[in-house]
Amino acid sequence: MYLNTLKPAPGSKPSAKRVGRGIGSGLGKTSGRGHKGQRARAGGFHKLGFEGGQTPLQRRLPKFGFTPLDGLSTQVLRLDALNKLTVDVIDLQVLKDARLIKGSVKEVKLIATGTLEKAVRVKAIKLTKGARAAIEAAGGSVEG
Repeated sequence: MYLNTLKPAPGSKPSAKRVGRGIGSGLGKTSGRGHKGQRARAGGFHKLGFEGGQTPLQRRLPKFGFTPLDGLSTQVLRLDALNKLTVDVIDLQVLKDARLIKGSVKEVKLIATGTLEKAVRVKAIKLTKGARAAIEAAGGSVEG
């Protein structure tokens, strides 16, 4: 194989439309632009969302919502993720050290998905009612 013999796979490069080459080509006379109007003219371009001078949709609709500058500050964690930890007291820093949550997260909420297989003490972490019941049923406790 040589560089001068390489060519694309058959059918992967369709031939370009040859406009304005007569009636038999299917793209003769108006060259596929239709009759009159801005899009039929040379340079008849307008930006995306332009509606002919009418106030465009993205300006007619109201703005809403808020995105905090610090990004993701809360994260949800499944209860069965605590089985991977070797420590008995679990707080935010322990979860960050084990890489179960991102470093930028400021608060965590445990949800009751999966089963907890050992007794743990949870400190300063939000819980659902089901997660609290599962931790206490496994012999653990919740603080804060």
